Amino acid sequence: MLIPLDYYRILGLPIQATAEQLQQAHRDRTLQLPRREYSEVAIVARKQLLDEACAVLSDSDARKAYDASFLAKTYDRESEAAIAAKQRLKTSNGPATVLQDAGETAPAESKALDAAPDPHTPSIEIDDNQFVGALLVLQELGEYELVQKLGRPYLNNGSIAIDEGRFGDRQLVRPDIVLTVSLACLELGREQWQQGQYQNAAKSLEAGQELLLRESLFPSVRGEMQADIYKLRPYNILELLSLPEEKVAERRQGLQILREMLEEREGIDGSGDDRSGLGIEDFLRFVQQLRKHLTSSEQQTLFEAEAGRPSAVATYLSVYTLLAQGFATRAPAMIRRAKLMLMQLGRRQDVHLEKAVCSLLLGQTEEASRALELSSEKEPLAFIREHSQDSPDLLPGLCLYAEHWLQEEVFPHFRDLANQPVSLKDYFADPKVQAYLEALPSDAETANEWVVVQPRSGKPQGRLQPTGDRRLAPPQPPAAQQGASSVTLTPVPVGSSTAASAPKDHATAAALGAVSAVSLPTTTAPRPTASTSTRRRTGSSGRSGATGQGLAGDLVDRTRTKAAQISAQVKSMPPNRLALFVAGGVLSLLILWLILSLLANALQSVREEQPLLSLEAPPIQIPAAAPAPEPNAAVSGVVTEAAAKQIVESWLSAKAAALGPNHAVEELKQVLTEPALSRWQLMADAQQKNNAYQSYQHSLQVRGVTTNPTNPDRAQVEAQVTEKAKVFDGDRLVSSRNEDLRVRYDLIRQEGQWRIMDWQVMK
Repeated sequence: MLIPLDYYRILGLPIQATAEQLQQAHRDRTLQLPRREYSEVAIVARKQLLDEACAVLSDSDARKAYDASFLAKTYDRESEAAIAAKQRLKTSNGPATVLQDAGETAPAESKALDAAPDPHTPSIEIDDNQFVGALLVLQELGEYELVQKLGRPYLNNGSIAIDEGRFGDRQLVRPDIVLTVSLACLELGREQWQQGQYQNAAKSLEAGQELLLRESLFPSVRGEMQADIYKLRPYNILELLSLPEEKVAERRQGLQILREMLEEREGIDGSGDDRSGLGIEDFLRFVQQLRKHLTSSEQQTLFEAEAGRPSAVATYLSVYTLLAQGFATRAPAMIRRAKLMLMQLGRRQDVHLEKAVCSLLLGQTEEASRALELSSEKEPLAFIREHSQDSPDLLPGLCLYAEHWLQEEVFPHFRDLANQPVSLKDYFADPKVQAYLEALPSDAETANEWVVVQPRSGKPQGRLQPTGDRRLAPPQPPAAQQGASSVTLTPVPVGSSTAASAPKDHATAAALGAVSAVSLPTTTAPRPTASTSTRRRTGSSGRSGATGQGLAGDLVDRTRTKAAQISAQVKSMPPNRLALFVAGGVLSLLILWLILSLLANALQSVREEQPLLSLEAPPIQIPAAAPAPEPNAAVSGVVTEAAAKQIVESWLSAKAAALGPNHAVEELKQVLTEPALSRWQLMADAQQKNNAYQSYQHSLQVRGVTTNPTNPDRAQVEAQVTEKAKVFDGDRLVSSRNEDLRVRYDLIRQEGQWRIMDWQVMK
């Protein structure tokens, strides 16, 4: 039978090799034994081919004759041997070909037709019992595809060559052929892997693994293949997802493989083993890398499902997805969902800048300003302040930053949004956006569920770090933008009907005005005029002063304005009128003194007319006092561990009731005091207005109680709290979490009752 081999290749030598090189190569190849899984039959057949090659090439006359035939087959267009081989394959007469020796049926013969020696490739004639050795040599030479073409036909059903024992003992030959073909699949897959052909590599490895599973042979080799398949999966996913969107089946396959990996890892930031060899940080980089190949809808489906594990990283990526989709499709409801998810992330991570952007896109400029005040991102804040120098608030700089951030940091990670322009002016001008913002209730500032956490040094736990800096580096504004002036935002007066009926109209108009001034400097935006008192009432948020501090500012402004008017009138008076004015002032003072004197005399007479009471006996009979009930130690006595557990359990129950579907905010007053009370009342009110609520399941274990040695009305309780929470937006589940926290509660006794003043989550 003909095999596409030559003696020089068998020994791994060039045609110019010397006799010494021949002997050395023969010794080296003989000592380099194949894998231990091969039988003695394969090893002997391989050695026979090595010995035959060395014997022919070591004899000078035989070598000259072989070289002449070798060169003739190499350069001859159509050698007689190749023609005869093809003719025998077509007529199926004679035993000279591999296919006919295999005893294959017609389909197998048609497959083996492709395995006929190329007319320009040298070949040698071998005995049937050397076939396994020839396959082994070809596999060692890296002819992996040729090994599969030659070997697979004999492994198909209906092959009688092996059963008849033509190649040797059936019990030994068949496993050797299976091993050689499967190793060819393994090495071919690795070679394609190195060449970046990840999908082809996966197919080659899976083909070899399927063959071994079918034959139930060589579990160690099958294990190597399975390990390579697991390590190849991230590369295969990237190749499949990078295909055009028209390749629906292939892209769906890539997503399915990704979901299988996530399930094995127990989430993006999970600790499970998917056998890919990627640690948590490497896998986060991989996720960040594949995001640009996924559309926004694909990412939303994927990351929202992962956020329900729960997963902090998936929640953060869901925020990005909802924010991008909401802005691109002019759907503020998605941005509102992103803001609710940021509320859950705010316990351990500084996401105030993202909250500021969400609040801005929802027209909640006052909340956006407060979120910026809480952020610790130095470079973005410096950029925002730099571009808000001519404005009473930070809104113009925030608008410019939000545009650049969405364009440079958010949209490029979505396949369908990468080339889409970002314009806040177009967003706020959209009728759907305006209608939604007008109907949206004003959100109160939501507090952190446990404690306002200062950012730690290093990377926050469970947060995906994108390639490069997570934040958008402050861009250098164009010359036109540097010269643009900011628009002073005119607030709506408190008493006007417009402010009472549509509080969002002004916020949307203010944001749109800031965008017009900052991001479109070539357009001349009208500069609204406002009185001095009105601008002062605006404050840093651009809204009317409705709080106590704002009312006080209004009073001061009105007083100063009135004083200035009086001073101007006095300076403009003639001398005679000035004297009259001074005399009137003195007379007014005298009248005021007389009135005060009369009031003092009246009070003195009332005091003198009070009846005299004896200290020795009460004026009326006082009944005996009933014995006072013994105070509850949990609320008024010494704080023991049992009492501390009762206090904390009361707080957890009040928390579940206040943030639950019934929004029983009044229960917070029974267990909390300032500063925690106002913070949580604000949060509960905001969730009630937004039609959002949370459900909780708690378990508690008190670790210790410490009473303040200098103040018996102060104490600290350390407890281990396990909290399972689900966040709902209406009837829709937004996110969930399961946390085990060590919390230190600060207690204070007020009016004989212990209340929780504040707490802090301990590391």
